[in-house]
Amino acid sequence: MPHSVNLELTRDALSTSTLSHGLKVFGDRWTAQVLLGAFMGVRRFDDWQAQLRIPRHTLADRLKSLVLMDMLRPRLYQERPERYAYHLTAKGMAMYDAVLMVWEWEHRFGDRDVALPTRLTHLRCGHAFMPELACSACGEAASMTDLRFQLLPNPRLPHDTASPLRTPRMTRSDAPGMGLGLRVDRWSLLIVSAVILGCHYFDQLSEVLRIGPSVLTRRLASMVESGLLQCQVDRNDARRRVYRLTAASRGLFGYIVCLSTWASREHFHEPSSIRPFHHACGKDFVPRVACGHCHQPLKPWEVAFDMAKGPQA
Repeated sequence: MPHSVNLELTRDALSTSTLSHGLKVFGDRWTAQVLLGAFMGVRRFDDWQAQLRIPRHTLADRLKSLVLMDMLRPRLYQERPERYAYHLTAKGMAMYDAVLMVWEWEHRFGDRDVALPTRLTHLRCGHAFMPELACSACGEAASMTDLRFQLLPNPRLPHDTASPLRTPRMTRSDAPGMGLGLRVDRWSLLIVSAVILGCHYFDQLSEVLRIGPSVLTRRLASMVESGLLQCQVDRNDARRRVYRLTAASRGLFGYIVCLSTWASREHFHEPSSIRPFHHACGKDFVPRVACGHCHQPLKPWEVAFDMAKGPQA
């Protein structure tokens, strides 16, 4: 029940989680889109700018950051003027599971005017497929409801004690580009995570995320408007409102757990303070994304994709 949530423990676990720290890196509205483009075969500056309609200085900044993080590696292909092609590194390729979860979510819930692949084909089995979140230990498909969570704040990852990031109003009309990286940002994903951990009331969310009341009010209203949360009257106290997940926000869990796992393994080299366990096998839940047809793990070079001729409907 929501009232039984240990708010102090939940606050410290979220604050020191690899998810929270990872979203500082990938939770802005452009970085995830640039990385998604790289997995779709975009290599050159002008091609990213044409597809994303991103300001040149912003794109240059995001590419520089991804290079410094060893996610992309530039290769000179023209000397005068200097022009570079950007290729995914091993660390960048390790984000593939999270990228597949982006595609899966956008396929089911997104609305965008930039084309994404309309179909993915697994070359190993030869079938079109939908990505499937599975347990690495037992290989069984798993969803959020198949897991339990242990909270163990990590003393080696600092608490997020800085003032909250700017959190603009989020509406469907604000989503002219690559969907998840634009409309569903860091704070939205942290709010969804807090609700997953049992925080369903305004005061609980404010305390565990340390978001000011006015900012949180605007953010929750935007998430309700965009279909990421439901707001209901509390049956026990009509003065209070209960926030619950929708199908769209439950669908974000695959991306959340894959990003957290990547950040833990590849970027921070620290265990997450939010540790999922799989009920079915009793093991730590380490996600893997598999082919929904043959249920085998997916590798970037084993997946082909079809692009729509025009923007997605």
